[in-house]
Amino acid sequence: MNQSEPDFWVLEYVTITQDPRTGLVVAIGGTERAADILQRTGFLSAPGPRGDYHRLPHALPVEQQRLKATAAAHALLTAGHSVHLDPALNTLATPDGEREAALRYLAQLSERTFAAKTSSEVAEVLTEIAAPVHGLLPLVREVVVGAWNAAIRQDAHGEEAGPVARLGDTADSLSHAAYLIRLARDHVAGTPREPAAASLPPGPAQSPAARRR
Repeated sequence: MNQSEPDFWVLEYVTITQDPRTGLVVAIGGTERAADILQRTGFLSAPGPRGDYHRLPHALPVEQQRLKATAAAHALLTAGHSVHLDPALNTLATPDGEREAALRYLAQLSERTFAAKTSSEVAEVLTEIAAPVHGLLPLVREVVVGAWNAAIRQDAHGEEAGPVARLGDTADSLSHAAYLIRLARDHVAGTPREPAAASLPPGPAQSPAARRR
């Protein structure tokens, strides 16, 4: 038995986003009922190459754009329309959502450590911290290296100040700490030891002596 594809009313779906070329907030798609809601929430009807669409007025402040786009999306959803609102325009989104998620993740790791009852559970937590590619310490090292290079690029005198220069040493310390944690992980899990960690260069920036040659 051949199963037919369901019918989707694509034109009834409304997408509210910001056009990257013009900076205008536009709403595309929707029925006449949706058009009425858009116009009542501040959008203007405009002719387009594939039919009319809606947009917010020119030169509208960014915060006003976000407020009107969010209000329109909420009104459309309340009326039963399917809507996609660009997250950058959504005033109801949590600004620090990713940071809060990261903090929750760290709290969960801590809880897993205290609740661990087997060696394998401890090893799993240590892997989360120090895994070579996606572990927390290697990722923090990447951030430190990026900050170090950015600080060097913005140094008007072309010389690294003492604290900035030591960021490179800090990156090496993070690499070594991750290596030691992986050794502990292997010991706890009863797996063979990994080879000794080579000294990893902190990043593409040159040392102070090399840059003064």
